Amino acid sequence: MKLRLSTVILPYRRWSEGGREAWQRAEQLGFHAAYTYDHLSWRSFRDGPWFGAVPTLTAAASVTHNMRLGTLVTSPNFRHPVPYAKELISLDDISGGRFTLGVGAGGSGFDATALGQEPWTPRERADRFGEFVQLLDGLLTEDSVSYEGDFYSAHEACNIPGCVQRPRLPFAVAATGPRGLRLAARYGQAWVTTGDPRVNENGTPEQSVQAIRGQAEKLADACAEIGRDVAGLDKVLLMGFTPDRGRPLESLDAFVDFAGRHQELGFTEIVVHWPIPDSDFASDEKVFEQIAMEASAQLR
Repeated sequence: MKLRLSTVILPYRRWSEGGREAWQRAEQLGFHAAYTYDHLSWRSFRDGPWFGAVPTLTAAASVTHNMRLGTLVTSPNFRHPVPYAKELISLDDISGGRFTLGVGAGGSGFDATALGQEPWTPRERADRFGEFVQLLDGLLTEDSVSYEGDFYSAHEACNIPGCVQRPRLPFAVAATGPRGLRLAARYGQAWVTTGDPRVNENGTPEQSVQAIRGQAEKLADACAEIGRDVAGLDKVLLMGFTPDRGRPLESLDAFVDFAGRHQELGFTEIVVHWPIPDSDFASDEKVFEQIAMEASAQLR
């Protein structure tokens, strides 16, 4: 399968000051999809401008035509499935069925305490993630849902007319651990990884490839457990976190080498960060655009 190239545009610019142009340019460059982070704030951007994912994606849907749009990723940290499902159905409608929900368990960063709660333990994050995905699946598929879980409830929550995409908009489930991979196998139309967090911190690019190969094998096992063919899931790699960091964006050849090694692992989509000066995602805009326009031809 041909490897698709996508980008993630962080929502740190005012719409009138470069925000709109970035999404339009992403479509002009031929990216398969453009995503944004669904955070209240994030890491080094904590003390600067940061806009909401849903309004940003709604605006992006109104100024693009064919490119897919999505979150990479939403988490339960500050979302409840019932009101969020209504927003997702609206986004899917406004975009003409171009929306993908990237969803993950969340972490212990700013989102985890912004509503005044104590950070959840890893076990609780995993528990909530499971309920969050299960309930969203129902809400986006059925006209009316009642549900009583350990963390989330719904009482006759109506979601008519439902998604443009049937039976619902696709889920791209971010996961590295066994419980998350089982969720991806059961509910995902795609699986998302940024690599192995431990290897990303101290490992080598070669060790990262091996670790990601192991994740993909565990995903295949999780699919086999429920009788699903893992080939039916897209595999998405969000770049910028493996030990390579930004080196694959230094030249077209470097990117093709990096992407090719992961394509051999079965990945169907590579997502690169839109260049942000003076940040972890700084890169040469000319090289970035060259990659967007020319790399796919070398990755068949």
